[in-house]
Amino acid sequence: MENIGVQALIEDDLPRATAATSLSGVAASIARGVCRYFVAAGYGCLLETPLRSGRRADVMALGPAGEIVIVEIKSGPQDYRSDNKWREYREFCDRFYFAVGDGFPQALIPEEVGLIVADRYGAAAIRDGPVHPLAGARRKAVSLRFARLSAMRLQALLDPPSRVGF
Repeated sequence: MENIGVQALIEDDLPRATAATSLSGVAASIARGVCRYFVAAGYGCLLETPLRSGRRADVMALGPAGEIVIVEIKSGPQDYRSDNKWREYREFCDRFYFAVGDGFPQALIPEEVGLIVADRYGAAAIRDGPVHPLAGARRKAVSLRFARLSAMRLQALLDPPSRVGF
């Protein structure tokens, strides 16, 4: 992995990411259950978290010991088959999972990653993916992005930007 400075990983692209999530339907229900699962385990969660690579993690969770988890939601087999980007998420997390609904054919999901089955009320980890600990500088950068985005989203709820002309 190249040596990337922390500031390069936390550039000010976050203001654009404070809008509400665009997940809908099945994906939104799965995301809700996944977040409930991680919150019960002491994690904080964010939906649609932008990564420095330009990708957007469906769910990012930050654990009590600073561990970072990314969960990619798949609403159906076609959604999974058309996804060629999931390996790119590994460089931004310690552990990676796919989350699917109850009727999803689980055999499609590679054994090399974690698997969560979820609905809108909760989730269960079918298997944990392997841990790939982040380098210190990368962990700091990802954690700072997570913290800033969390604060910016909270601020937008408390004091929404004015809509001049509306």
